[in-house]
Amino acid sequence: MTIFLTQIDVLCVGHASYDLVFSVSRHPLEDEKIFADGFFGCGGGPAANAAVATSRLGYTASFAGYLGQDLYGEKHYQELAACGINTELIVRGSAPTPVSAILVKPDGKRALINYKGETKPLPSGAIDFSSVKSKVILFDGHEPYISPPLAERARAEGIPTVLDAGSLHEGTLALMERVDYLVCSEKFARQFAGDEKTALTRLAEVSPAVVITLGEKGLIWQCGQEWGSFPAFPITAIDTTGAGDAFHGAFAAAVAANMCWLDVLCYASAAGALCCTKIGARSGLPSRQEHRALFKGHEKG
Repeated sequence: MTIFLTQIDVLCVGHASYDLVFSVSRHPLEDEKIFADGFFGCGGGPAANAAVATSRLGYTASFAGYLGQDLYGEKHYQELAACGINTELIVRGSAPTPVSAILVKPDGKRALINYKGETKPLPSGAIDFSSVKSKVILFDGHEPYISPPLAERARAEGIPTVLDAGSLHEGTLALMERVDYLVCSEKFARQFAGDEKTALTRLAEVSPAVVITLGEKGLIWQCGQEWGSFPAFPITAIDTTGAGDAFHGAFAAAVAANMCWLDVLCYASAAGALCCTKIGARSGLPSRQEHRALFKGHEKG
């Protein structure tokens, strides 16, 4: 029997949802009804968005996770397929697709409500990963049972792994010592150690390379015994939703492309910045042309 492997650059494992995005003048107060200035719906979720971000930058990507057999699940599945994402590793079921309602203010600040209902993380062994071979694997921690064994297998096979650690929970705790690149948010750092600098020192003890993203303040990093910072690209933020997903997808793509360390940070930062210049996470993920203009412009500068 001949087994055909699908070769891709980045495999993204984790959460997929459907986003309902409302543009509002301000976030509502208690018991207050306000009217949105704009609305649209699109696929979302950290790992799913990272897969699309990777694809838009010109790399091949696969998403592994769950989508329900409902309206939102079908819309998201078709959207991923239309973006060129490999969908072989998506599990479909009767449990609902998670839904997020996002309220975005003119200054780019957002409020987000996520609903999962009775949808549970996939059980260990729910996905057979043998049909897809990737250069890099990106985890978002939201599939705590299928991710650790895959991370261990990747380490044994020499496949670089990246963790999008958005917040401190069971999934990110299980993976933080199993990945090659621990890329975490300011929120995660504060939850873990109280402040970013202490977190960087402590996290560098368990992961070979650590990045802590700080929004408009840029990022700080430690790779082996070297450390430093990288400034944020100067942009006017319209919506920060999805900026982290864009950053992580671009980061994983840059690792797959064997870029040097500082170029990886610059490449990812450019993607995160560009995502903030448009409304919505999925719609804000930059094209290859948009990204190249900012990334190459920075190199020349």
